[in-house]
Amino acid sequence: MNGLATCLNVSSSVKNRRWTFRYDLGQLDEFSLKSGCSALQSALLLGRGVDADDVNAFLDPKLKNSLVDPSKFQDMDLAAKIILNCIEESQKITIFSDYDVDGGTSAAQLIRWARTLNFKCDLYVPDRIKEGFGPSKQAFDKIKEDGADLVVTLDCGAAAYDALEYADKIGLDVIVIDHHQMDEARPPARALVNPNRQDDLSGQGHLAAAGVTFMLLVALQREARQRGHATDFDLKSLLGLTALGTICDVVPLKGLNRAIVKQGLLVLSANHNMGIQALADISNIEPPFTTYHAGFVLGPRINAGGRIGSSEMGARLLSTEDSQLAYSHAAELDRVNLQRRHMQDRIYEEAFQKAQSRLDDPVIIIAMEDWHAGIIGIVAGRLKERLSKPVIVIAIDNMGEAPLAKGSGRSIKGVDLGGALTAAMKSKLLLSGGGHAMAGGLSMAPDKIDGFRNFMCKTLQADVETALLNDASKVDFVLNLSAVNENLMEVVDTLGPYGAGNPEPVFAIADLRVRYAKRLKGGHVRFTLSDAAGKSLSGICFRADESGLGEALLMAGDTVFHALGRVKRNLWQGRTSIDFHLQDLAPV
Repeated sequence: MNGLATCLNVSSSVKNRRWTFRYDLGQLDEFSLKSGCSALQSALLLGRGVDADDVNAFLDPKLKNSLVDPSKFQDMDLAAKIILNCIEESQKITIFSDYDVDGGTSAAQLIRWARTLNFKCDLYVPDRIKEGFGPSKQAFDKIKEDGADLVVTLDCGAAAYDALEYADKIGLDVIVIDHHQMDEARPPARALVNPNRQDDLSGQGHLAAAGVTFMLLVALQREARQRGHATDFDLKSLLGLTALGTICDVVPLKGLNRAIVKQGLLVLSANHNMGIQALADISNIEPPFTTYHAGFVLGPRINAGGRIGSSEMGARLLSTEDSQLAYSHAAELDRVNLQRRHMQDRIYEEAFQKAQSRLDDPVIIIAMEDWHAGIIGIVAGRLKERLSKPVIVIAIDNMGEAPLAKGSGRSIKGVDLGGALTAAMKSKLLLSGGGHAMAGGLSMAPDKIDGFRNFMCKTLQADVETALLNDASKVDFVLNLSAVNENLMEVVDTLGPYGAGNPEPVFAIADLRVRYAKRLKGGHVRFTLSDAAGKSLSGICFRADESGLGEALLMAGDTVFHALGRVKRNLWQGRTSIDFHLQDLAPV
């Protein structure tokens, strides 16, 4: 077990979780004294690993203070020179981007920048189901036939050894702009920009592809000015797209990423991007936009095109200046996203039922025919949250020339899923496979599934057992109900934007009774909690039926609980109140 103090003596909650503080309580007074911050703000900063000397920089991140010289990235200056040479010579450049939000926002940034020089880039986004992730020989053949002189891959390509060797063989120049982990060996390319190259010294390995692309634009803008191009384009106008890709790719919001998101949300909220404006209107949201809007409203709709719709629609939406086209794309993405949600709910229920027979496995691996390969990653994530174990969901396709199984997995902290998938591939159990610690993907022959399951369980069993032993719900501060007010919200606001690496604060409140509870559509529960002094707090528990919290709330009676959750502003009919988003309960 970790050495962090238990919160409110909760060793086993309704969700069978321990509650521990996120930081060392013994450091709180010293941090508060040194930083001049209140106990609450000090607790939040300590829990996010902020040093007392770095408080001001963390609370007020500036792009000018965080932006590094793009020349520090290996091959960045070379990439800028090659791209600008092609533009000056009116050669054909094809952008090859991934089909997710990070890829789409990266492509839209480069397309929009090139447009300021009156240059039009072509766009190629592979179909997730038919072509899979990243460049392929078939894609490069098509791009070559269409007359491309240069391909710029965005958010992919760093590990596409076979495809890039083929491109070199057929005389197709390729520049790779990526951020994914890669081996020491590099595929052939005219330039390969990736802060996760093993010889890269930029120190920016936490960037999403959208962030690396923004740094490319800084280099391109500098190179264009040095060559005498009259360009006064404000690169900061693209930060809304950079922030959107950064948030949706769930990279740590630290350093440059934090500055990008902080300023980028302001740009996003200004509604200068026609595609964002159309998607926001279709989604019934209004600025100012937050990380929630980016990650849970705009992002899923853009992603839906790559999952079950047209793979390039997201990038088209974000790069267009045509209002009619923007609203057409936005409406279609919204429709496809609704379809995706229905498919996801059905597959999730089927997957959960199949998982019941494998609950004792350290890694839960389930497979079935007719599951959509574009949905299984989301399902794996939901199952991982519910079952607190690594989960891999596999879709079996028997319709092609040869049966093929495609899988997507999500892991828990302390268990390197991507490394295990790479090992499984080296053991000839997979046709392809890899990822990072918390997520990964694979393809394989269906008859290898049982052997793959045995391999993964054996490989990761010890790590899973250790992770579960150390696992606990992290608490930032213990509140009483009288402290849940606008002053609390203002302190919480100072540490935003929240996301990966900077989680939203989680508060514990002691000795509460459930005064009201009502089940809502979708398995959620709306409730009111009160303390002995008569103070009350309303809130909601999402997907309460999946966690056991629904039954606890609805059948509480006079039971006294400690509650764990997040505080949110709730705007209703012109009035703002504070909602408590419940995460767990512990009977006293």
